[in-house]
Amino acid sequence: MSPLSAISNLPSTSYHHPVATPPPNSTKLNPYLPLPQSSTATTSLFTNSSFLPSLPPTSLHRTVVHILDADEIATPRSSPAVSLISRSAQEAYDQALLALRLAQDEDAVVYHFIASGLDGTVHEVENPESWLSEPLGSSPSPNNAAGIDEDPLLAAYEATSLSLLKLTRRAQRPFVHHKAESLRLVVNFLPLSLSVDNVIDVVLAIPAPKEKLRSSLTNVDEVVVVEGGNGKYGTAWASVVDALEGLDVPIRSILVASTTSSSDITAALSASSPITRLGHATTHTIPSTSIAIPSPETTYTNLLSSSPSPLEILNDPAHLAANESTSPLYAFGKAVAIRKERARLVELAKKLLKASTTTKQLHEALSAWLLVRDEPAAAAAGAQVHAAITSIKGDEQELLELGSKGHWTKRALWIVISNAWAADLASSGLHHALASGLDINLLVYETSPSPFSPNGPAQPPKDRKKDLALYALNMGDVYVASVAVYADYAGVINAMREAERYAGPGLVLAYLPWGEKEDGEVVSPQEMAGPLERLRETKRAVSGGWWPMFRWNPSLADDKRFTLDSSHIKAALSEFVDRQSHLSQLTLATPAIDPSVTSSAGTDLVAARKEKARKAYDALLNSLDGPGLLVLYASDGGSAEKVAKRLVGRAKMRGVGATLRVLDEIASSVVDSLAEEKNVLVLTSTAGQGEAPQNGREFNKALAKLTTASNRLAETKITVFGMGDSHYWPRPEDAGYYNKPAKDFFPKLLSLGCAELCPLGLGDDSDPDGYQTGYKPFEASLWRALGVDSVEVAEEKEEVVANEHIKIASDYLRGTILDGLADTTTGAIGASDAQLTKFHGTYMQDDRDIRESLKAQGLEPAYSFMIRVRMPGGVCDSKQWLAMDHISDEHGNGTFKLTTRQTFQFHGIIKAHLKKAMQAINRSLLDTIAACGDVNRNVQCTVNPAFSKTHEAVYNFSKALSEHLLPSTSAYHEIWLDKKKVGGDAVQPLESEPLYGPYYLPRKFKIAVAVPPDNSVDVFTNDVGFIAIVENDEVIGYNVSVGGGMGVTHGNKKTYPRLGDVIGFVTPEEGCKVAEAIMLVQRDNGNRQDRKNARLKYTVDRLTLPKFKALVEERFGKPLARARSYSFNTNLDSYGWAQGHDGRWHFTMFIENGRVEDSSRHQFKSGLKEIAQVHKGQFRLTANQHLILSNVEPADLGEIKRLLAKWGLDNIDHSGLRLSSSACVAFPTCGLAMAESERYLPLLVDKVEKICEEAGIRNDDLVMRMTGCPNGCARPWAAEVAFVGKAPGSYMMMLGGNHTGTRLNKPFLESATEPEILAVLKPMIKRWALERHDGERFGDWTIRAGYIKPTTHGSKFWEESFPAPPPSAPAIMA
Repeated sequence: MSPLSAISNLPSTSYHHPVATPPPNSTKLNPYLPLPQSSTATTSLFTNSSFLPSLPPTSLHRTVVHILDADEIATPRSSPAVSLISRSAQEAYDQALLALRLAQDEDAVVYHFIASGLDGTVHEVENPESWLSEPLGSSPSPNNAAGIDEDPLLAAYEATSLSLLKLTRRAQRPFVHHKAESLRLVVNFLPLSLSVDNVIDVVLAIPAPKEKLRSSLTNVDEVVVVEGGNGKYGTAWASVVDALEGLDVPIRSILVASTTSSSDITAALSASSPITRLGHATTHTIPSTSIAIPSPETTYTNLLSSSPSPLEILNDPAHLAANESTSPLYAFGKAVAIRKERARLVELAKKLLKASTTTKQLHEALSAWLLVRDEPAAAAAGAQVHAAITSIKGDEQELLELGSKGHWTKRALWIVISNAWAADLASSGLHHALASGLDINLLVYETSPSPFSPNGPAQPPKDRKKDLALYALNMGDVYVASVAVYADYAGVINAMREAERYAGPGLVLAYLPWGEKEDGEVVSPQEMAGPLERLRETKRAVSGGWWPMFRWNPSLADDKRFTLDSSHIKAALSEFVDRQSHLSQLTLATPAIDPSVTSSAGTDLVAARKEKARKAYDALLNSLDGPGLLVLYASDGGSAEKVAKRLVGRAKMRGVGATLRVLDEIASSVVDSLAEEKNVLVLTSTAGQGEAPQNGREFNKALAKLTTASNRLAETKITVFGMGDSHYWPRPEDAGYYNKPAKDFFPKLLSLGCAELCPLGLGDDSDPDGYQTGYKPFEASLWRALGVDSVEVAEEKEEVVANEHIKIASDYLRGTILDGLADTTTGAIGASDAQLTKFHGTYMQDDRDIRESLKAQGLEPAYSFMIRVRMPGGVCDSKQWLAMDHISDEHGNGTFKLTTRQTFQFHGIIKAHLKKAMQAINRSLLDTIAACGDVNRNVQCTVNPAFSKTHEAVYNFSKALSEHLLPSTSAYHEIWLDKKKVGGDAVQPLESEPLYGPYYLPRKFKIAVAVPPDNSVDVFTNDVGFIAIVENDEVIGYNVSVGGGMGVTHGNKKTYPRLGDVIGFVTPEEGCKVAEAIMLVQRDNGNRQDRKNARLKYTVDRLTLPKFKALVEERFGKPLARARSYSFNTNLDSYGWAQGHDGRWHFTMFIENGRVEDSSRHQFKSGLKEIAQVHKGQFRLTANQHLILSNVEPADLGEIKRLLAKWGLDNIDHSGLRLSSSACVAFPTCGLAMAESERYLPLLVDKVEKICEEAGIRNDDLVMRMTGCPNGCARPWAAEVAFVGKAPGSYMMMLGGNHTGTRLNKPFLESATEPEILAVLKPMIKRWALERHDGERFGDWTIRAGYIKPTTHGSKFWEESFPAPPPSAPAIMA
């Protein structure tokens, strides 16, 4: 093992400067930063001579500083301090161990200088921790005969050396004297050895061993001290002079630079000069490249660099000269110099204006420059001044020199304060900058998690950066802003621009949780640093009020100085003003209030007696009925709890005295609780990697501690039923996680003395009937064991789905929605109303990023609503686009989504704004009726305006379908518009539903219209599809498909995705009638008992396709015509410009995952807003979440292109993978999401893109889709490769779909994490690039290569799924 590795293995907390060979097991520390200290552990730092001066020596203690490749001894000032020198590999290791003990015992700083080029075998000490912790024993008594005061550190060194000698059998001496017959004694303080006679190689340089040095002076006429350096005299020479004080011997000094050869030193030893200096002084510089700025900080610094006015970060390492520091205090000094020089420039300009010798041309130029000196035009005006100067002397010369330094333009000066590379010791830089009154801006990062974070420790108050805002506000003349880029991107831009414009000091506090960590670094056992976790943590901090977002601008009028940007705080303030009690909304429904506040001891006693009496009565009834049974359950998601409660009810029907408890309730008394029962059933689900659920973990710990059997349990019979998923962990080595809690509990309980009630039961979600496959026989065996299997019981029937009751009782979708909206005590509406509002186009949601932190504070979830617009065919005009943009800002979260069903979707709309948002949508002549719910939803159609005539016909057909199948209830107008119809004839206020009836449909109903060869709408994934048949640019009719649908339930193989089957052909005039007929057959035959099997696809398969077609034709009134031929060649969008038949232009742009927002990656929202203000045509949304600027007149083409380029919206130079990807919303708003999707897919695409680039297929399309749950909003089941969320960070992976939307994919991996996804895709993509046929797409190739079998029908989706992926499949032959 190398000496460096051996030393780094010694027990201490290790850091390293950016040295050439960083040691293992240490953390990188940027230069100029203070070394992190611990009050208990010893700290080690590995550095070199270049970086050592950058280490702030203040407050160092219990620290060892290893200076690698040392060429001289240069000990910074610190007290107490020790300096050691090592010249061999073994000596370096031994001295490092000795240094650790000295630093630990004496609370000292030890500088350990290690010579360069040390090689050789190092004998390490076994268990150095033991030696470091054991007492040293008595130290030797120093020989103090000369009366020299012994340094306590020297005594400690002697004692430690003696102890280490006993441990290693290797002596550690303060110096090594190589004796020889010579009248000259050479004392060597260099890290290298000298080949001269009678030399002392000093090991302990500080403190000098004075007595031992004195004792070495035998028969010596002179002493020569050799050390590194180039000063007036050497510090080592001074220490030797001090040690030999009183002795009559001359002491010469040789100061050696690092470039000196050994022969020069030998020659200097023979000289007689008192001080000899050899070589040239070496200046150690710190290259700017050695200072690493964490990449997360670029989210802010990129905004500075894109600011409209010139700026510079004064302590940016990339712009520092050699030995310039990143210290904020040093940067402030630079700022003062820059501002003084510019002030001098202005002073000179004014002086020259008054001078009689100034020429007219120069006078005019100076006047012009002074007028615009703080504006962008200052640079050009300064150039005019430069050109007007004719005499280069005196004031004019000084003016030119200052101007040439860049002072013609006012420079926006920024100083960054970051714990990662620009620490501000004692806030000295910040204080000087703010108190100076100079025009300097500071950007200060706060990187600590909030107090609500589950992933970080509480932050000490003294380290809180946010408190700096109060300090700055108290000054009165400082611009102050508190911002968070992951919460309000626009607010950050506003703050930075306002700070630059403000003529005075500015402070911008920027929240960047874990900003010092690179993406992928661990922040807690559960999470790693990355954009998603930073976003979630930011939301916790902002929503909890820990990180307020505001701006304070002293230059504005009094009533406009303070701007509050925290939406949550603004909402709270508004509601506090609007109503008397805001707390009623924020507190839990049952607050945890001390009983003494609300009741007396007497009332508590009465309540306790009543509860005891009730339990006694229940126990009496149960004892009369039959055998007792205690059911203990542990459940995270609620499934096991539901099964347990249902089992208790069924047991009581059989006369069993069943009771129900949570498993953890008996954790404190497992044996006592079980001994009281005769029959016990433990029912548990499985969490994580085979862990017990949260409410069963204490029981699990308590059970593990029980080791001996108890006679008290002899009368207790036990059984266990477990619920899990055998395919959740696809790796063979992880198979043991399946139902692990149940399999652990059962034998353990039997070993403790319990008898078996019935055998262990296991339910597997991957079975055809899910857990029921194992549960049904288990329950039957339980009844037999209890002796109640012969009891005849009328089994309760499966209750009709609650949604059906809600619809029937809703009075045609009215319910109590108006009452719920009027209730200001909560941000939510009732559960039934939440189902009904879906029919009106809105879902109630809550912010899942902060759900747990709000719960921990005793607050209700951050409820908000999603609104989906009904917009058949996805077409709107510019005024409507601007209205949507305004609605997202005024009522939503500042963004909106282009969905896969070609419409707009808003998120983050609080209840108080819900009605206002609905009315604003209606004023734009759009609505939200039937955008969600068990009705026909937004009708899609192919968007290809280049074929103007065909597209117009298809678009009108889509609108007609949507209007024809619209619900007729007037509830929408009554609730949202106060019965005031604003525009259009979309809804007629009738009192009945001629099409839907009071029950409406069993489930949602979707229709799409496609125009071959373009299948971008994925027509076969819809309940009903219309495929346009075009002849001579005329649509002559449509092939009709039925039975498509994407929704699936994880673990339930009775659910599956399905593509539609073509059943015939109709004319355009018959389209609405056949759609109605299909919908009514589904209305009357769909499964209303089980919503998981209620979609039309299951109705078609249950009835069979011929029977279903016959029922449709019966309602249609005649047989359907034979289907016409057609073909599809793509389901992707065609990007870029295209000209239609009518001469107008159309541009298809890329909108990543349909999210219209401004971010560090894109400026979609601002750019499209400006375009909408001038665009005279339409905006057309695609089914792949992108956008077409349609019908651009040739005369307007230049202006539209200019605006697209201005905002970067004309950039379609993305990889084929990114252009072909799409994702649903998922976290944080979707209540069904199990994993990330929209926020995560771009990050995954970044990594897969690199694989594609390495394989040379960057521009090849590869349809990749992701959803957060199996409901399939982004149509993942029809993609070439897809990921469907199962749990945070875990996805089911599918392969084998095609690029035309005509073949489903098939499950490939049951549960894959990102590393597993990349490990699978990398070799697969490389093989595809090498082995594919011409034009062969990825999905087709994966089938041909044998990775996956094709899915020939939806009902066969699960067949041959989850094959074992071949680790290195052989190449296939063409």
